Amino acid sequence: MELLQGRPDDCASRLEKEIRVYDLLDNLGVSYERIDHEAAMTMEACAAVDEALGAAICKNLLLCNRQCTDFYLLMIPGDKVFKTSVLSKQIGSSRLSFAAGEYMEQFLDITPGSLSVLGLMNDRENRVQLLIDEDLLTGEYIGCHPCINTASLRLRTKDLLEIIIPAMGHPPRFVQL
Repeated sequence: MELLQGRPDDCASRLEKEIRVYDLLDNLGVSYERIDHEAAMTMEACAAVDEALGAAICKNLLLCNRQCTDFYLLMIPGDKVFKTSVLSKQIGSSRLSFAAGEYMEQFLDITPGSLSVLGLMNDRENRVQLLIDEDLLTGEYIGCHPCINTASLRLRTKDLLEIIIPAMGHPPRFVQL
């Protein structure tokens, strides 16, 4: 795997949703590095990508309340264990569970296995609240998928928080898990 600067030279074989991510980042003037790789469906598969990327790809979970009326995109370090009860108390929402893949596609235009904070650019109705574990804020870089799991991006944490997330219109809520 080779760390490359910016968008692919040839986007003909890329999905539209991936190209939209590069368009967003380029329009915002955010620099980023990219690695193309085989589909990474698990955190274990992401380990080799993390090493080549020089940044850990965080774990992204789409959660919802029991009524499926409130949705949350939770970003936590990949090696951190997620405990529903701890998060529920912090955000005041009981009975959290994993949201069905259909919501991921409906709200974020992302298929399961490709969930990424960058999918929030597709959530024009602000159906999904962004939750970020504070431990993710300690590193200079953060890794994420460009709405597909066959590529990964390395972004400056500062750029993600100060430029990208505000541009997507999803102010984060910080949690400690």
